[in-house]
Amino acid sequence: MQEGWREVFRSFNKRVTPSRYAIVEVFEEKKKHLSAEEVYECLRAKKKKVGIATVYRNLDLFQRMGILRKVHFGDGKEHYEMVPQTPQHHHLICKRCGKVIDCENTGREEGEFFAHLKDDFAKRYRFSVESYHVYFYGLCAYCQNKS
Repeated sequence: MQEGWREVFRSFNKRVTPSRYAIVEVFEEKKKHLSAEEVYECLRAKKKKVGIATVYRNLDLFQRMGILRKVHFGDGKEHYEMVPQTPQHHHLICKRCGKVIDCENTGREEGEFFAHLKDDFAKRYRFSVESYHVYFYGLCAYCQNKS
C-alpha cells in the first residue's frame, strides 16, 4: 500500500487491517473500476479470507475517506475506482459492450470550459460545486467497426 493511503487511515483514526490492505491492493493491482462482487472474487482468487459484507463495509468506508470514488455506468451496479491524482477525469462508456475508458489527460480548453461552467452554476443558482463527474455514452472503436 502506498504511504499516502496509510496517512489517510491515520487521519481518520482507522487501522490498516489485513482485509483493508487486501482490498486496496486489489484496486492498485487491477487499476480499473470494480464492483464489490468483483473485489470479492479477486480476494477469493488470492485465497484471502474476507467476507462479502466486509468488502461492502470497507468500500463504503474508503469512499467516505476519499480513497475510492463510487461511479455508475448505467449497468445497475455500483463500481468503485481509486480516486485519481488528477482533480477530475471523465468516462467514455460503450453502450454495446460496456467498455469504460478513463479520460484523464484533458486539454486546457476543457479545463477552462468546466471552470466557467462551475462559476456560472455558482452565480446563477448560488450553488458551490465541490466536484463533478461526466459520463459520455456511445460506441467504442471495436463496436463501431462491427456495425
